[in-house]
Amino acid sequence: MKKALEQLGQYFLLMKVVFTKPDKSKLFWKQFFVDAEKLVLNSIPIVAVISLAIGAVIVIQTATNLENPIISKMYVGYMARESLVLEFCSTMIALILAGKVGSNISSEIGSMRISEQIDAMEIMGVNSANYLILPKIASATIFNPLLMLMSFFLGLLGGALIIAFTGIITMHQYTEGLQFAFQFYYIVYSMVKMAVFSFIITSVASYYGYYATGGSLGVGSSSTKAIVVSSVSILIANLAITQIMLN
Repeated sequence: MKKALEQLGQYFLLMKVVFTKPDKSKLFWKQFFVDAEKLVLNSIPIVAVISLAIGAVIVIQTATNLENPIISKMYVGYMARESLVLEFCSTMIALILAGKVGSNISSEIGSMRISEQIDAMEIMGVNSANYLILPKIASATIFNPLLMLMSFFLGLLGGALIIAFTGIITMHQYTEGLQFAFQFYYIVYSMVKMAVFSFIITSVASYYGYYATGGSLGVGSSSTKAIVVSSVSILIANLAITQIMLN
């Protein structure tokens, strides 16, 4: 418990240093777009494939279980939409990114710490925490909600494709369900969650990488810890945000 509290305090102290005005805004924006490509754009393929597959699976499972003739097949589209927008496209995608993006950030910054590049920056008077971490947090927090929207639309597309291939329900029933009782607030809710989750992933991974010790094994250990801690933090934050925004 004592060690956990010490690490929590060290994390907040690091964030205090990170969220200061960059020494050179030009360098910040250059790194911002580099990190946006590395952390967000490079995640599009895996998010797209998983979203298409999950959308198709949700439609199959829902249609298979709605065997009661009294219940309209229209609810297949409705339940697919609600499942995707409320949980999958934010929480599940964030957990996937915690592994992919989190390990990338932690190993990158950890390798710089082990090779003493961060120490060299500090000697030259550079705010290494601000320079290395702030662009990553900013780019992921701003652009990952758009990744969530992409995941949502691709999930719906995956459901439509499986209907077109199998004819498990009619396309009219599916689209009718997608339009039924639609609430735009759920989109906002999911995007807010994704922004918070992105902050958790990047900040936690950066923290463990920044304080990595023990050579290459230490870098691997810090990456593992970053994934575990960020995943648990995402689940806790998901519970809190859901209670606040949907209560």
